[in-house]
Amino acid sequence: MRLRSDIYVSALIRRVFGLGGFAAVEHKGADAAGAIFIRQRFRDGLESLYAPAPQNFFSSEDDGSRKFEMRLERAEPDLMREALDRELRFDPDLWLVELEIDDIGDLFPVVKPDP
Repeated sequence: MRLRSDIYVSALIRRVFGLGGFAAVEHKGADAAGAIFIRQRFRDGLESLYAPAPQNFFSSEDDGSRKFEMRLERAEPDLMREALDRELRFDPDLWLVELEIDDIGDLFPVVKPDP
């Protein structure tokens, strides 16, 4: 069973603050099952975007935890805004969480495609 989106976001924000970073909800989505996107801002003005991982990263034995993939890495803010606007037009019920922390560490699982 997957954790509700609102509870996941709340826990993520608390963990970021606990590590000395800043986090905020930029766009509130559907409480129970809204897709969660994470926008990481860096001190140099660049940004990274993490999106829900595609289904091929989940196995039948999966525990239902959320996984993310990196969609944009250290991109310019204009490029980030365009990508987010597209996602919001496609799914207005998504969550957008903004983080200001240098290293995400193990805050959330990021999957990488096989080469």
